[in-house]
Amino acid sequence: MDESYNNLPSSHLLGSVPAVVSEEKHATSYEAPEATMETFPPGNGGGSRPGYQSLGSSSEGFEQQPANNWKGFFSISSYTEYFNVDTDVVINRLISSLHPLSGDFFSKIDANPDLYGLIWISTTLVFMLASFGNCATYLMQKYTNSSASWSFDVSFVNVAACTVYGYAIVVPLAYYFLLQYMGSSASLVRFWCLWGYSLFIFVVTSFLLLIPIELLRWIIILLAGTTSSCFVAFNLKSYMQGNDLTVLVVASFCLQMALAIFIKVWFFP
Repeated sequence: MDESYNNLPSSHLLGSVPAVVSEEKHATSYEAPEATMETFPPGNGGGSRPGYQSLGSSSEGFEQQPANNWKGFFSISSYTEYFNVDTDVVINRLISSLHPLSGDFFSKIDANPDLYGLIWISTTLVFMLASFGNCATYLMQKYTNSSASWSFDVSFVNVAACTVYGYAIVVPLAYYFLLQYMGSSASLVRFWCLWGYSLFIFVVTSFLLLIPIELLRWIIILLAGTTSSCFVAFNLKSYMQGNDLTVLVVASFCLQMALAIFIKVWFFP
């Protein structure tokens, strides 16, 4: 009895579920597109849609396109990175400018050269030379002849601005182009930073040059000029290691001394 029931074709019975035997052979094979982080979302046929980038290629794209904050000469945001310094950093660099024989200034500013020192020190020196220069001429005149009349010389401001700004901008620019012409590596921002901080000692010297003793004034300005000249020369020498550019190092020393002598002769006669 049981064997007869088992031999009946169950696929034609009412309410029975047809067994899937032969249909498996005719079933069409379909592979779902693989959705990975490399091609997302999956496209038809497993192809990636345009506009989507793989995870590996995105990192390569960032490496090929480094961050560049330069937005043009007339954009303030292009120069913000050169003023990203705090008080401790500036003070440390000011102190370094008073130690001329170390020759390690470029290593200190290598990660973050700034133009804050150039602008701040140059502007301070302009006003110091203009104001203290007039005070020094007044003290010297009263020291030699107390009855003589004295008048404020406004031209000191113009001469100080042209001298200080012109020297601090043009001389590093000339050294940059000279080194580029000679095939040596050079950084204009680092040169501006170096020459800007080299002028700090003249700010301090301006106070001492108020002393109405001519011999002492010459000693002070020569010491200040020598310190500033050695600071520039020794750091340039360490910066240009491996290149026989002694002439440029000597020239930088002479230019700093010439600036010191000009400050004494013109503003503190």
